[in-house]
Amino acid sequence: MAKSLSEDLNLEVNRHTLRRFLKKLGYSWKRFKKSLKKNQDPVKYTAKLEELKVLLQLHKQDYIDLFFADESGFNLEGYIPYGWQAKGEYIEITPSKTPSVQLFGLMSLDNRLEAYSCKGSINSETAIAFIEDFFQSRDQPTVIIIDNAPIHHSNKFKTKIQEWKQEQFYVFYLPEYSPHLNPIEILWRKIKYEWLKYEDMESQQQLEDELIDIINQFGKQYNIDFKEHKAEVSNIFA
Repeated sequence: MAKSLSEDLNLEVNRHTLRRFLKKLGYSWKRFKKSLKKNQDPVKYTAKLEELKVLLQLHKQDYIDLFFADESGFNLEGYIPYGWQAKGEYIEITPSKTPSVQLFGLMSLDNRLEAYSCKGSINSETAIAFIEDFFQSRDQPTVIIIDNAPIHHSNKFKTKIQEWKQEQFYVFYLPEYSPHLNPIEILWRKIKYEWLKYEDMESQQQLEDELIDIINQFGKQYNIDFKEHKAEVSNIFA
């Protein structure tokens, strides 16, 4: 790009000049975002999106409580492949083949979070156990919004959905290939790319302790303003 601009403008434009100019315009160096839009069924997507909007309105009017659920794994290998670093200096992250800590989280748009952890993969049985425990603390009709992971579509899970309905607890499936409609994805990114300081970690126990601290302090020390993330999730959450 710098070479092309130099030829077009008949000026000497190097990479550093171009970088400073782009930063002044509000650009930042970050990873590209993968899009699954081409895999979506447009008819089903539109119908589901309208249903989701209704649920959000019911929540705003206090008819229901609303939580977004998802699973994610964390380990000492870290999740930051690159970033801005001073010339001649390097941020070192020591790779470590350690077991992942798996979290199942249920998050509201007003920064309430219930999270459950386990070592090893989360399957239908563990997801059901976590959700059942979560429902014990609910005192009004509650909707959990989840993606279409296979563990959410097992026969055991679907049987439980019917049982939960009797208690006014509901599960709503997002349209397929639509991670941008699940705001808890922002929480996972915040934890992995901003809040966990992998370069300072020396043990698996330290990782687990810091994860617990973030979870316990979410809504206090750690917060997400979803209005600032319109580019990452649908603006219906703003």
